[in-house]
Amino acid sequence: MNREPRVSLIATVRNEQGSIGHWLTGICEQTRVPDELIIVDGGSTDGTWEILESWFFSFNVVLRQAGGASISEGRNLAFSLATGNIIAITDAGTVADRNWLARLVAVFDDPDIDVASGFFVPAVVSVWERSLAAVTLPEVNEVRQSSFLPSSRSVAVRSSWIQHGFVYPEWLDYCEDLVWDLQLKNAGARFEFVPNALVKFGVRSGPRAFAKQYFHYARGDGKAGLFGKRHLIRYATYLTATLVLYRKNPVELVVTGILGSVYLSRPARRLGRRNLADRVSLAVNVTAFGLIPIQVCLGDIAKMAGYPVGAYWRWKRFRTLRPGKNWRRVTPAGEIWDRAELREGPRPRGD
Repeated sequence: MNREPRVSLIATVRNEQGSIGHWLTGICEQTRVPDELIIVDGGSTDGTWEILESWFFSFNVVLRQAGGASISEGRNLAFSLATGNIIAITDAGTVADRNWLARLVAVFDDPDIDVASGFFVPAVVSVWERSLAAVTLPEVNEVRQSSFLPSSRSVAVRSSWIQHGFVYPEWLDYCEDLVWDLQLKNAGARFEFVPNALVKFGVRSGPRAFAKQYFHYARGDGKAGLFGKRHLIRYATYLTATLVLYRKNPVELVVTGILGSVYLSRPARRLGRRNLADRVSLAVNVTAFGLIPIQVCLGDIAKMAGYPVGAYWRWKRFRTLRPGKNWRRVTPAGEIWDRAELREGPRPRGD
């Protein structure tokens, strides 16, 4: 008979006073609570730390202050404190479904699975957020398990991989979870998509916050050397559209309009399905659909501004723009690991 694994849940927080209570409630109400919860505060100044200290927990909790630590440094510190066979990872600012952790952990009954990839859904309040969720977040039926890279707001991993050095890249401030995912995949880790292991989280509530977020995401892509072709296609697309508008050729304008409609069709279909399911009013429908092209263009402009900044940083630091180069800084080696060795239980820890 297999023993139930010991599960550590880790998270980093910083200035989450407005959402920390909802997040903690979601964790405490899990049908399968963690054996330990490790929270690293990266330097909150808004009262988040005081809320954490005053919260009542019915299970073991480790709180650690790490002022100024990046999210990668905070997660790696939490890794070093974890004692479980399985380590689940999420973010403050989310709210976990009651069965979230139980569904992630159940995957590891299969000894061939190394990583459980949960999913995430938007929590929307305003019309702007409703539209933005359709623009930025895929639906579960759009996900291909073979290529899905889980966000670290909803994922779990066998701790033996962590103990062999597969930790977050501390030289990255954004996209660190994608690089971590890719490094695990490159080393032979087997991922299992768990679409019903859900957390809810809020999208950015206004244009400025959204543009800043996507600037940082694209800068992270540039730093990590990720998705270069995708970004080049975006530059080429907008350059071509600008030339067409300048030339004002009727045929070119019609073709560009058709292609633009195709480009916007996916978020429009998402929004239509979600609005129908939520039975929103006609006014909300019209406004939300009207926001889609604005949000798509704003996000694309932010990405086009952020990517070269990150690419320049990468060239200065590593003298390369290629993905994978210098990812040895994520793990101790780049070769395929012996997966049987990696599945061994946690190493004994000193006092």
